[in-house]
Amino acid sequence: MDRLPCTGCAAAPVREAKELQVPESKPRRRPAKGPSETPSSKAQKPNAVWFLPLMVTLMLVGLFWIIVYYISNGAYPLPGVNNWNIGIGFAIALAGFMMTTRWRS
Repeated sequence: MDRLPCTGCAAAPVREAKELQVPESKPRRRPAKGPSETPSSKAQKPNAVWFLPLMVTLMLVGLFWIIVYYISNGAYPLPGVNNWNIGIGFAIALAGFMMTTRWRS
């Protein structure tokens, strides 16, 4: 039986719930999951022999650059760049610290 949603409305009639059945979709078959090889599961080679000495050297050179600048009161290591000596020292040390993120034993 058709009913109107409200009296005096000219809207489409509301149908019974039995008539509004939605068909079920077919389930999808998933491919079989086997052991997959990810980049993290591969055995990583250790770093080159020069990597550790260079990393430590860069960190120490940057530290000594800043210490020499403060102790010499700006006369050394590069007298013409003034306070940029601090930035240079931090950049050298930062290069060494960035190498630690690539460290593999």
